[in-house]
Amino acid sequence: MNAEWGKLQEASQYIRARYKKIPEIGIVLGSGLSGTIPDLLNETRFSWTELPHFPKPSVEGHAGEWHLGQRTSREILIQRGRAHYYEGFSMNEIVFSIRLMKLLGMRVLILTNAAGAINQNYRVGDFVLIRDHINFMAENPLRGENIDALGPRFPDLSEVYSKKLLKIAKESAVQQKIPLHQGIYVATPGPMFETPAEIRAYKMLGGDVVGMSTVPEAIAARHAGMDILAISCVTNYGAGDVRNGELRHDDVLQITRNRASDLTRLLDGILSRL
Repeated sequence: MNAEWGKLQEASQYIRARYKKIPEIGIVLGSGLSGTIPDLLNETRFSWTELPHFPKPSVEGHAGEWHLGQRTSREILIQRGRAHYYEGFSMNEIVFSIRLMKLLGMRVLILTNAAGAINQNYRVGDFVLIRDHINFMAENPLRGENIDALGPRFPDLSEVYSKKLLKIAKESAVQQKIPLHQGIYVATPGPMFETPAEIRAYKMLGGDVVGMSTVPEAIAARHAGMDILAISCVTNYGAGDVRNGELRHDDVLQITRNRASDLTRLLDGILSRL
């Protein structure tokens, strides 16, 4: 038996023994966005420190918690924070929670993150729907022995991000009067911010925003047959942009915290349409 599959089974059994309902939708709240957790009915909370085989995030703004309950009449799971490649975690550790969501019965995954703007039409605080990505992490979660129970050896990534969910998100944004862009996300390993030369290169390749997460999770979720929506919150301008000061993680967290309530409204509108 695949060792990773065995770990997933053990974690699944632990949660099912303590939470009997089957969540339909998983939501990952990224840097700073997890500070405002939407209220859930009949909420059950798990800390990653108690869950078998879960990584333990070390970055400020990433609590490492699962909240399960009902919102907008849907059974959902909200993940506060994530594990990052730059923390030293393996790809399997980074996507462990995502694969477990699938094993627990979730069919839809909504990912959120903080990102830097490559596209100069974007402003700090804007939300961007990710329609595709470019992976510059030089690694991915499917390398190594395939977990056949989750998905095929050679998955198709021609539509990682669901067109149906993109349409629903845009409809929700219009109703909520929340400005929304759509663009391509460039994933880098971090933890350093990008150089001006790198930003220019990513722009030439068609990138609109850049960040240090999300893509491994999206790849693992698509491999497992989940429908994916991903939303970036622009927290800074790319290196070399004259509008920038020094890039600091504290500023990233503050921007996302300021937009957390708008993100909640956007997510509620999306959930009500699923």
